[in-house]
Amino acid sequence: MNEAEVKKLFIETGAIMEGHFLLTSGLHSAMYVEKFQVLQHPKYTECLCAALAERFKMANVGVVIGPVTGGILLAHEVGKALGTRAIFTERVDGKMTLRRGFCIEPGERVLVVEDIITTGGSVDEVIEVVKAQGGELVGVGVLVNRSGGKATFEAPLESLLDLTIEAYSAEECPMCKAGEPMTKRGSRNIK
Repeated sequence: MNEAEVKKLFIETGAIMEGHFLLTSGLHSAMYVEKFQVLQHPKYTECLCAALAERFKMANVGVVIGPVTGGILLAHEVGKALGTRAIFTERVDGKMTLRRGFCIEPGERVLVVEDIITTGGSVDEVIEVVKAQGGELVGVGVLVNRSGGKATFEAPLESLLDLTIEAYSAEECPMCKAGEPMTKRGSRNIK
């Protein structure tokens, strides 16, 4: 899949939304990406992850790892496409960690996957787990990079879709100034 096809899929499934959104960071944005609108379709998830796996097929990946929640789906599908194991990290007392008997062997070649990166913070936390286990980071694969080039890692970053999405403080927000109603999105707002 090329970038235009990925963007079209995200738009057609309603994963890319336009409006006035309050982000988890407290900033406001005119665009929001709700990845689960596309990931709820197993066939689309399989296609996206196969495209991501294709970018790392020569990296001799031994295990694919992603952070809970969306990273579980992606690690599984990318791992399936690469013929490797797939594991995930979880937060315990605010710290990203491996549980459920998962481990990374010293020297094992590891691909980190994530659905969307904005700052890259969650990926950095997963990378720290990889390093603590003695794994060798070979790459980071994401569906959507909305960092505007600000998120960088110590291994190659591959994204299927790069989006530049402006974010504003409440005081600077043009949608607030225009009186547009705001929508809160994201799992932290779900009751």
